Amino acid sequence: MANKNISELFGSMVFGDEVMKERLPKEIYNALKKTIENGTHLELDVANVVAAVMKDWAIEKGATHFTHWFQPMTGVTAEKHDSFITPDGRGRAIMEFSGKSLVKGEPDASSFPSGGLRSTFEARGYTAWDPTSYAFVKGSTLYIPTAFCSYSGEALDKKTPLLRSMQALDRQALRILRLFGVTDAKRVLSSVGPEQEYFLIDRDVYLKRPDLICCGRTLFGARPPKGQEMEDHYFGSIKQRVSAFMQDLNEELWKLGVYAKTEHNEVAPAQHELAPIYGEANIATDHNQLMMEMMKTVAARHNLACLLHEKPFAGINGSGKHVNWSISTDTGINLLEPGDTPFENAQFLLFLVAVIKAVDDYQDLLRVSVASAGNDHRLGANEAPPAIVSIFLGEELTEILNALENDTLYTCKGQTLMEIGATVLPHFPKDTTDRNRTSPFAFTGNKFEFRMLGSAFSIAGPIIVLNSIVAEVLSQFADELENSTDFKSDLSKLIKRTIKNHKRIIFNGNGYDASWVEEAERRGLSNLKTTPEALPAFIHPKNVEIFVRHGVFTEHEIHSRYEILLENYSKTIRIEALTMTDMVNKYVIPAVISYQNELAELVLNKKAVNAGIDTSLEENRLKRISELSVELEKRLGDLAEQTQAVRDITDTLESARAYREKVFAAMNDLREIVDELELITSSKHWTLPTYTDLLYSVI
Repeated sequence: MANKNISELFGSMVFGDEVMKERLPKEIYNALKKTIENGTHLELDVANVVAAVMKDWAIEKGATHFTHWFQPMTGVTAEKHDSFITPDGRGRAIMEFSGKSLVKGEPDASSFPSGGLRSTFEARGYTAWDPTSYAFVKGSTLYIPTAFCSYSGEALDKKTPLLRSMQALDRQALRILRLFGVTDAKRVLSSVGPEQEYFLIDRDVYLKRPDLICCGRTLFGARPPKGQEMEDHYFGSIKQRVSAFMQDLNEELWKLGVYAKTEHNEVAPAQHELAPIYGEANIATDHNQLMMEMMKTVAARHNLACLLHEKPFAGINGSGKHVNWSISTDTGINLLEPGDTPFENAQFLLFLVAVIKAVDDYQDLLRVSVASAGNDHRLGANEAPPAIVSIFLGEELTEILNALENDTLYTCKGQTLMEIGATVLPHFPKDTTDRNRTSPFAFTGNKFEFRMLGSAFSIAGPIIVLNSIVAEVLSQFADELENSTDFKSDLSKLIKRTIKNHKRIIFNGNGYDASWVEEAERRGLSNLKTTPEALPAFIHPKNVEIFVRHGVFTEHEIHSRYEILLENYSKTIRIEALTMTDMVNKYVIPAVISYQNELAELVLNKKAVNAGIDTSLEENRLKRISELSVELEKRLGDLAEQTQAVRDITDTLESARAYREKVFAAMNDLREIVDELELITSSKHWTLPTYTDLLYSVI
């Protein structure tokens, strides 16, 4: 790496703007840029030229195939590779790639989740090129970022509604900016920076744990003698093997144009974080998917396994994905930057209270956007934000809003009567107060940090919700202010009213404290602790209405996603239950029986030598293991019974609730016994790697 020129390496495998400007004819480049920036239709003759140039470039990079790379509702990406080879009719082959192949693909859609949008026999699906996200070469394949839709045009992916939500936010934010006389901005973009947490363990140890292979998390495991109690892992010295992995990963990501920036050890042993630089929401989403893929690929090269599950180890810090979100103009103005003039202040305050109102009005939707079986292990577990949605603003900004609401003096920086559009707000440093790690949605100077996401999540879902709900509130504000005859007065009234009506969502205290749960309930905030509790909010008429009104989802698309999310939840718990049953039968019970036999034989052998020899240690150990074995068999039977019973439930919501309340509860009961057995069973017989083996496998 030291001998490599990073500036030359960065983006070297990306068909980006610089490459297009250099290789495309000027008129073709301008037509493509117009499409990218304005969303105009791309003519086939333009697409043909772009395709030919893209193919030649990709072949130079070693590509032999191309794929339409898309993001179905599976939570991971999908790809089908086609070679550039085309027969020439004379028994030879030519390398060909047309505009039609670039713009549109037709993969089989029958096996992807659709939530009832189409029948299984309706196999046809379409991929459509997204020119706003650059194509790239990975391995020997040209990857073309695409949207994915059904034969009838419904979105079957996460990219399409994300692009729609970005358009919705753009439209409504521009309406607000025009009211403030801002005419040079042509687009408003949501910008995103996700912080990716993950675990790294030795691959050989990983392959000895069926639960990690099948479920991504350990279903059993007694707590290790040393976990994260000493607090020596966070920002600690990076192990050489991990450092080599990080270096390799950075290089691969830089080639693909991903701005991998910050890396460090996280709180738990074997836990790490990688954060990129901010980027446009659509591209940031694609890059995060690439990052997660490359983490696993590069880890395998180093004989490591990368764990992206939100809670791979019970009792050990889980992995989240903090998403930094802001809104900016194409002229480079961050609309969540307080500014240094009264004019900027007023504009900032309006966008700020729009976000506050959006989060308060649609707190249930934000909770839905981070709902999954894996993330349920984190939220509210004193390591991640609670399931209660709230906003952290810091004391200074909160006091300013209070002063505005009540027409009182703001005294923190001196006696100042706050007047919207007349008084300059105190200059804000990037971080005005200490960071509140317990807050699910925190203002950090010129952006918000949404901290409820799990590490395995596509960031598309939460960003879709954020963009959509803020677009809705901005639309309401624009409707009111566009008809104003006294803009300054009505603006002031609107901001003050919004603060008064939605200040309940602002909480600067400790989100881990039990008293906050009681306080949140008094404020009327929702506390949707589990995924089955949260998901019905997705199809609430109020929430359906905003998505439909802003063209983000159709009603059918919303209901399909609701069904998919419920089905995914139930499938996840079922797979975990079956894996747990299998592991108990194949690993735990044989280990326990084998150890009991050894102890019994030891007792008999000692007695045979001398009947007076004390065998209380062996007998007590044998007695305890025998007692636990009886309970183990009972709880294993309970789990099997509950798992079987749930299969007969046809309603998806009722099924998800039953998996949570009955199957998941039975799993926890069974785990309690297995974890105790692990602590008292000889390691000679206990063949499953322990938490110590797993967490300290990379040295």
